[in-house]
Amino acid sequence: MAHRVTWSQRALRDLESIAGYIAADSPAYASIVVKKIVNQTRMLAAFPRMGHKVPEFDDDDVRELLVYSYRVIYRVEPDRVVIAAITHGKRILQ
Repeated sequence: MAHRVTWSQRALRDLESIAGYIAADSPAYASIVVKKIVNQTRMLAAFPRMGHKVPEFDDDDVRELLVYSYRVIYRVEPDRVVIAAITHGKRILQ
């Protein structure tokens, strides 16, 4: 069964912030990074557990995809996947 992929407001802000930060140096690279992140999250509709379990949480439903140097944090629910946040890979989640 395919899951619906939705984005939290925070994740959308995170993506916009990442794009703006990278675009200050290279608009072309910013576009590449954003497209790669979005394309990876689309695959979650068919493969919701393809990411790794987030080490900071003891919850098998909280998972992450690694895209370039970013962590795409998401939650698997019965009929959907919610993209919760995107953070730099060197940051530890609280």
